[in-house]
Amino acid sequence: MIAEKQRLQDTDWKNWGPYVSNRQWGNVREDYSSNGDAWNFANHNNAESYAYRWGEEGIAGISDAKQLFCFALSFWNKKDKIVKERFFGLSNPQGNHGEDIKEIFYYLDNTPTHSYMKMLYKYPINAFPYDDIRAENARRSKKRT
Repeated sequence: MIAEKQRLQDTDWKNWGPYVSNRQWGNVREDYSSNGDAWNFANHNNAESYAYRWGEEGIAGISDAKQLFCFALSFWNKKDKIVKERFFGLSNPQGNHGEDIKEIFYYLDNTPTHSYMKMLYKYPINAFPYDDIRAENARRSKKRT
């Protein structure tokens, strides 16, 4: 703990940290649509085509304080059609909770300077059920049954 207290006094340790969002696409901060409909303009499938102006996203991402340098993990289980670079979620019209990430991950531990960070991400061995999740959420209603 003494080493961490010393790091807290050093302002260089505040230049890096977990400043990368879990989800940046499909939100009103990044609305580049011509009609103001951010929810339908971007979805998970086309999110990789955009450069974000107000932030970045990634799985277990870290960056400098100004997000000029961003680093995040990518995964591939050899069964998915894409390399997993961002969490899968639904846009607001696709689901009944809006901006809901449909994956399992936990932030387990972190020091105040982020000199140590621990995260657990449950990436499936089998193909990720993108279509099944979309279909099930489209079937559901916002009304309680």
